[in-house]
Amino acid sequence: MLTIRRSNDRGNAEHGWLKSRHTFSFAEYYDPEHMHFGPLRVINEDRISGGSGFDTHPHRDMEIISYVVSGGLQHRDSMGNVAVIKPGEVQRMSAGTGVMHSEYNDEEGKETHFFQIWIMPKVRGVQPGYGQKSFETELNTQKLVHVISPDGKDGTIGIHQDADMYISRLKKSESLDFNIGDERRMWLQVVKGSVQVNGEKLETGDAIAATDVAVANIKASEDSEMILFKLP
Repeated sequence: MLTIRRSNDRGNAEHGWLKSRHTFSFAEYYDPEHMHFGPLRVINEDRISGGSGFDTHPHRDMEIISYVVSGGLQHRDSMGNVAVIKPGEVQRMSAGTGVMHSEYNDEEGKETHFFQIWIMPKVRGVQPGYGQKSFETELNTQKLVHVISPDGKDGTIGIHQDADMYISRLKKSESLDFNIGDERRMWLQVVKGSVQVNGEKLETGDAIAATDVAVANIKASEDSEMILFKLP
């Protein structure tokens, strides 16, 4: 079964310095029909104005992933990590028993556009952890890049959940077959461009969920970028 989540149907938050679209219920946006998809709890598409950001705040028992589309995201946390996340980089913070962090636009005169993703962990109360890696080279040379996995295999970043995350950049008319498997499900979020997934047309900001679908055939109608999740 395929279920489409259109961009304009997502929750919308406008805070002046922050513009955010919420795929699932988050903060003031509540929709009982869109709480999560398996362990995938949050997909927020955030745009932060220059010189602003999220002040220090707590998290626990959540795998928090950031993927920067444009600009730069400055990160600080109570584990001592200080970093700037650039386009093509993926960052993972395992909140575990508890962590404090802040995120700011690192570029004063430019908007930062990024995806904030939360995945519920398989095990609670783990030691907090941090990982960050650039996949820009792979993204520019491969159709599908594996960036998050349960065990950190083959250069991926590991998380405490039986879930995988991929990023794909397809040129116009390119295609790929994404093997979901018989006992897994897929969530595909279009970052930009236009694609068809098993014949269903998706535009920038749209998403599609696949359940009981073994293979997703993805065709790009124009240069496109997607985030894909393979979930239990």
